[in-house]
Amino acid sequence: MHNAFCRVAPDNESSQDKEKNMRDVIIVGGGHNGLVCAHYLARAGLKVTVLERRGVVGGAAVTEEFHPGFRNSVASYTVSLLNPKVIHDMELAKHGLRIVERPLSNFLPLDDGQYLKVGAGKTANEVAKFSKRDAERLDAYAQHLDVAADLLRELVLETPPNLVQGSWLSALPELLKAGRLGNRMRKLDVVTQRELLDLFTKSAGDYLDGWFESAAIKAAYGFDSVVGNYASPYTPGSAYVLLHHVFGEVNGKKGAWGHAIGGMGAITQAMAKSATARGVEIHTDSAVREVLLEKGRAVGVVTARGERLDARVVISNLNPRLLYTKLVDPSALPDDFLRRMENWRCGSGTFRMNVALSELPDFTCLPGKQAAEHHGSGIIIAPSLAYMERAYHDARTDGWSREPIVEMLIPSTLDSTLAPPGQHVASLFCQHVAPQLPDGSSWDEHRETVADLMIDTVTRYAPNFKGSVLGRQIMSPLDLERTFGLVGGDIMHGSLGLDQLFSARPMLGHADYRGPIPGLYTCGSGTHPGGGVTGAPGHNAAREVLRDFKLKAH
Repeated sequence: MHNAFCRVAPDNESSQDKEKNMRDVIIVGGGHNGLVCAHYLARAGLKVTVLERRGVVGGAAVTEEFHPGFRNSVASYTVSLLNPKVIHDMELAKHGLRIVERPLSNFLPLDDGQYLKVGAGKTANEVAKFSKRDAERLDAYAQHLDVAADLLRELVLETPPNLVQGSWLSALPELLKAGRLGNRMRKLDVVTQRELLDLFTKSAGDYLDGWFESAAIKAAYGFDSVVGNYASPYTPGSAYVLLHHVFGEVNGKKGAWGHAIGGMGAITQAMAKSATARGVEIHTDSAVREVLLEKGRAVGVVTARGERLDARVVISNLNPRLLYTKLVDPSALPDDFLRRMENWRCGSGTFRMNVALSELPDFTCLPGKQAAEHHGSGIIIAPSLAYMERAYHDARTDGWSREPIVEMLIPSTLDSTLAPPGQHVASLFCQHVAPQLPDGSSWDEHRETVADLMIDTVTRYAPNFKGSVLGRQIMSPLDLERTFGLVGGDIMHGSLGLDQLFSARPMLGHADYRGPIPGLYTCGSGTHPGGGVTGAPGHNAAREVLRDFKLKAH
């Protein structure tokens, strides 16, 4: 039903004129996945228009001045998951993208004046300070995780097997796809299969407790399980979220983390240049009010200004709940589909801040205000899994954690373009906070109070931090939703729970980037493989659209 790209012209315009002005594709939302999708479609010869609500493309991957003279990646903030094939195909280096690796992966200041550094060639000696047994188990742990991560790397650029109703003939392609996946799994030895089962079903806490005994290394690894995940590290399924954050790479180094020179906006600006070089039209300040339907098919959009734009297909880069509950006539959707979209779980427990600093933080456990390797790492304030679990339960009960989880990056230690000489910018990625406050009050009433708490939390470990703050930008879950369209502040466009992954993302029967309305597709992080700046959903959605146009993806 997705192959007949037809449309109906209004009476006051001839069919010939309509056809002349017809776009092949309109993409709603100029975030990174929308730009990736646009590039692949245009490269195949389609006429593509991207409509972005804000004044700049990039969605949540943007670099902006947030305090006079200080620029930063204001929402998404670090690089690892961006797919190498997307980087290559879009020639992002040619269009100005340069990514540098962090000197360390992570640095954890601890409550007792100790610390842990995690990074290539350092982790074992650091962990041995706490447990020689744990240090000896690191290589085996990494090998087990690498096998699972390699499987994910293979799957991220594939369309999951999709549930298809109808005859066995219509279901055959999906059965073959599932069979190929089954064969992959069958080739793995039983030990690896057991490990994969653990990673896809267990909590991160239970998984890590089975490997290690010291709190510090479990906290360092377990932090990834709560990134963008409003859950305890002991919530079943959180081990997968941990895995989701380790299948990336930087400049060919698996599992590494890096920084894009110029901030995350450098990625999406390079993507925009690549797309426009292929002929894509990009319009900013062009919010979409409605997806137009005629005879049950998507045929274009109406902008917030009332302008009608026609296209053979429409592709949404938005959170699927936002698309189907705000932009589509509900009467055009099956009742069960609409009900499930209304209940699509969103809310990553994220409170985001950008801070201008007069000097680098001077940590009690590792003194010094001169730039050192730990200043260039992911600085994690969350000394144990128990700390993270308390933070989650506090947020559920009170709206925010009394002792929150804070990851701080100081990208100006790697990138002099972001701050004046001798000064710095810091990204504070803070968890846990409730997407909607339990007492029903607005985040606007509490954002300053919680921002103060986040600053004070860092200051507990680096006493000069609060006094060094020259300016700050605060983004509560409500701010993230209003600014970037992240429903409930959800950076993943939908929780990465077992019921919202792979063939169930966003729903069984619609894992192939197609919805129940012919001509309407999705290409954002609410589709497989999920959130993070990967470009994979955009890549995969483009392939499916080209199949329906019967064009070959290169």
